[in-house]
Amino acid sequence: MEDKRIRIGITQGDTNGIGYEIILKTFAEPTILELCTPIVYGNPRIATYHRKGMNLTTNFMSVQDASDAQPDKLNMVVIDDQEVKIDLGQPSAEAGQQALKSLERALKDYRDGKIDAIVTAPINKHTIQNDHFRFPGHTEYIQSKAGNGEEALMVLMNEQIRVALVTTHLPISQVAQAITEERLMTKLRILHRSLRRDFAIDAPRIAVLALNPHASDNGLIGHEEQDIIIPTLEKATEEGMGVFGPYPADGFFGTRAYEHFDAVLAMYHDQGLTAFKALAMDDGVNYTAGLPIVRTSPDHGTAYDIAGKGVANENSFRQAIYVATDVWRNRQRYDEAGSNPLPKLYQERREDERRPPRKPIE
Repeated sequence: MEDKRIRIGITQGDTNGIGYEIILKTFAEPTILELCTPIVYGNPRIATYHRKGMNLTTNFMSVQDASDAQPDKLNMVVIDDQEVKIDLGQPSAEAGQQALKSLERALKDYRDGKIDAIVTAPINKHTIQNDHFRFPGHTEYIQSKAGNGEEALMVLMNEQIRVALVTTHLPISQVAQAITEERLMTKLRILHRSLRRDFAIDAPRIAVLALNPHASDNGLIGHEEQDIIIPTLEKATEEGMGVFGPYPADGFFGTRAYEHFDAVLAMYHDQGLTAFKALAMDDGVNYTAGLPIVRTSPDHGTAYDIAGKGVANENSFRQAIYVATDVWRNRQRYDEAGSNPLPKLYQERREDERRPPRKPIE
């Protein structure tokens, strides 16, 4: 398993954005090809247009099927070789449908076992919509197509911090009613399991943010903390999870308290991601936890304002490749270790019995 070259499927994203620029820049460095076999699902005419327009030198090899992909090369499964109008920096239905066609083929190949993981380039959530795509984003669509009934959890991360979300693409007017004990407990279970299986953290510590300012000041500013969040954390603790909070979001991020935890669970999108992107705009990764498929993406959008200018920073996309590779390997190790666990030796059992329980860090 350690020597396996992981097959990473890469979607081209919105073809009027910076997707091809960050893909081509990432694989201009040949050492990354030692970690994985990249397979882009795209249109070679569009890729060539972007490469020539920005004087990039990265080569790619066109193949008709992912099974034909070659190691040590940037491969491209040809999903369409027709001429497509490219209008850099502008949303268009044509660009949106190119993005969807790429995503559909990548997911099909994942289900057929031809690729191991997927890294998605940014899409425009409006232009990608059609009769087959009625979702607020990648996460919900991938859950419907490759989730096997499991629920997804959006996790934004870099080397400093991981931020997960109880609610994602939801209007702020609907957030409070969506914070239920059942939903919160489900997200905590997914996050706890992901930290153990996907990130190899044996006893993860999870900080949970409050919904209301000042964590409601004991009920003076809202009731969700007392009625829902605190009872749920107590239940999670009884299940053996290391959960702490609820913490007021402003003070939590302002004092860098996140440094003491393996992950942070925020109640809604901007509560968690505003702070995250202030910390990790250039190297953040969007990871979809909870699903059988390993899927990552850069933590930015199509960046129409700089599309075609050659100035896009590819580091977030590169980190998404690294995370997908690491998570896939961690899952293999975790599953292999659990498939045939060896019984503890007598001395190990005695040591466990004598070892005092760990106290949480306040």
